[in-house]
Amino acid sequence: MVIEEVAERLHSCAVRLLRRARVADREATVGPAQLSVLSVLYFSGALPINRLAELEQVAQPTMSRLVTSLMAAGAVTRRASADDRRVQLVEITPAGRAIFELARARRLEIIRAVVAKLDPAALHALMPALDQLAEAIAQS
Repeated sequence: MVIEEVAERLHSCAVRLLRRARVADREATVGPAQLSVLSVLYFSGALPINRLAELEQVAQPTMSRLVTSLMAAGAVTRRASADDRRVQLVEITPAGRAIFELARARRLEIIRAVVAKLDPAALHALMPALDQLAEAIAQS
């Protein structure tokens, strides 16, 4: 029963927090789907377009359109893989990094404002739980 309640409450908090943080994305120069692609590339490095589509859970033609629009914005480039010249890797550019970092900073500012409302004891108790949750997510 505890697992069910925690799952319900975590889902509710995550959805509401993300909705609130996404308000900051309105100021970005690219859309939310494009920011998500930039996030994957920012943290993962260059990826083949099919792997990027898989990670973002979209069809490859959808990812191709997203990559094309990001290329037009100067946020990503395509290059042939050194291992297999037939494979095109999508790579974030310095401009793409700047777009992502600014959007992330705006989101974090909103999240910090919410977290700052917690009392210090709750804040400190949350840290080990977040570490365990991140580990559980990484293992699943």
